[in-house]
Amino acid sequence: MVLRATLIGFSAILMWALLALFTAASGTMPPFQLSAICFAIGSLPGLFVFALKPERLRLLKQPAPVWALGIIGLFGYHFLYFTALRNAPAVEAGLIAYLWPLLIVVGSALLPDERLRWYHVAGALAGLAGTVLIVARHGVAFDGAYALGYGAALACAFTWSAYSLMTRRYEAVPTDTVTGFCLATSVLSLLCHLALETTVWPGSAGQWLAVLGLGLLPVGAAFYAWDHGVKNGNIQMLGVASYSAPVLSTLILIAFGFAEPSWRILVACLLVTGGAVLASKDAIFGRSKQAAPSEEGAASLS
Repeated sequence: MVLRATLIGFSAILMWALLALFTAASGTMPPFQLSAICFAIGSLPGLFVFALKPERLRLLKQPAPVWALGIIGLFGYHFLYFTALRNAPAVEAGLIAYLWPLLIVVGSALLPDERLRWYHVAGALAGLAGTVLIVARHGVAFDGAYALGYGAALACAFTWSAYSLMTRRYEAVPTDTVTGFCLATSVLSLLCHLALETTVWPGSAGQWLAVLGLGLLPVGAAFYAWDHGVKNGNIQMLGVASYSAPVLSTLILIAFGFAEPSWRILVACLLVTGGAVLASKDAIFGRSKQAAPSEEGAASLS
């Protein structure tokens, strides 16, 4: 069912909204070390399922392009994102990287049985405007000296949007494969950590709990939910709804005392919500959608 799959995909966005909170509470662990640990934790639900149902291990036998897509999508995105943050100011790099929801909406026109309409693009642009208000609250100043970082951020946006769109083309590939993608990303992140970073361990039980929360939710279950959502749900609606993540993240930070409320947040909420409603016009007002992708063969971890 398309609506159910879309809601499952949206749960990934809700989990990604917790990313900033858990990261802020996790201490000063270097990004690749944190990525290695969190993706290892994120693979545990899938490994648990495989332990209970060993016959599902055969689902990991997939063509090389499927594995390449998953590993490039998860590890490639994070590698490029960390590279962008190392070589450009966080605000500008983050804004460029967060073009991926708009790229998903626009790129969905290339998918079979999808039709891009003006209100999908308008909704995505409204969401982007809301994100700019949140992320760039202290101003934006692009500097040519940071071209490498900006380029990495743009490549990051294209990597995640391409991964999401191409995942739709492999709708028959079961979500169980995400377990393998997480394990591969963990190993590659560990190698990057050993080559580029100095190891720093959490200094308290609270920081370890934050790392555990990262691995179980935004760097774990979220990827399984997103995989199912983009394969079987309304990918245009998910693309626009993705702009709610930074707004929700900021609201959560405010609730836990890590940020202060402001008029920007209110306007951002209105823009993101209005954009999502506009992009979801067909679903809200009952307009029939063209043939939905088949759910046959799309297995979940349940």
